[in-house]
Amino acid sequence: QALLLPPAPEACPLGLAPTTSTTMQLALGDALAVALLTRRGFGPAEFRAFHPGGRLGARLSRVRDLMHTGAEVPLAPPGTRMDAALVAMTAKRFGCLGVVEDDGRLAGIITDGDLRRALEPGAASPRAGLLARSAGEVMTRSPRTIGPDALAADALRAMEQRSITALFVVDGTGAPVGILHIHDLLRAGV
Repeated sequence: QALLLPPAPEACPLGLAPTTSTTMQLALGDALAVALLTRRGFGPAEFRAFHPGGRLGARLSRVRDLMHTGAEVPLAPPGTRMDAALVAMTAKRFGCLGVVEDDGRLAGIITDGDLRRALEPGAASPRAGLLARSAGEVMTRSPRTIGPDALAADALRAMEQRSITALFVVDGTGAPVGILHIHDLLRAGV
C-alpha cells in the first residue's frame, strides 16, 4: 500500500505556480538515483564509460591515459654528475629529473627549485661545486608520486596541495613508468 501524503502548499504567493512540488520531485529523484548508484556499485569507471566527454569525463581520466612514458621520462642514476643531470633535465622539459636506483626504484627527484635553492648565497654547497656533485647528493629523497591507475583529478589535487608541477608515475615496486605534468592535466580539461 502506497504512502500518500497530503500535497504541500506551493511557495508561490498565489499557491498556483509549481515551486514546492517541483523541488520535492527533484529531491526524491536525486535520492533514488543515489540509492541505485550505491546498490549497483556504480563508480567512477562506469561513470566515465557513460559520460566520457566534457569536464566530468576528463576528471575521471586515469593517470595512465595522460602520462608521458619511455624515452620522454627524465631519469638518471644517482652517480650522474650534476652537469650531465642539468643537460638531461633541460632536454626533457619537465623541470625535474628522477633519480633511479640500480634496482629500478625511484630514489629521489631534482627540480628547478632544488637547483635555485642550491645556488642561493649561503647554500650548503658553493656554486662552483654544485656541478661537480652527484645527482644522488643533490636530490630530494622520497618524492611525491602517483600510480598509473589513479584518477587524473587526484593527480591534480596532489599537485595543487604541494604546489608542484610534475609527478612521477610509479608501479607497485616503486619503479617509474611515466611522468605527468600539470600542463597535461590542463590540456585534458581536468
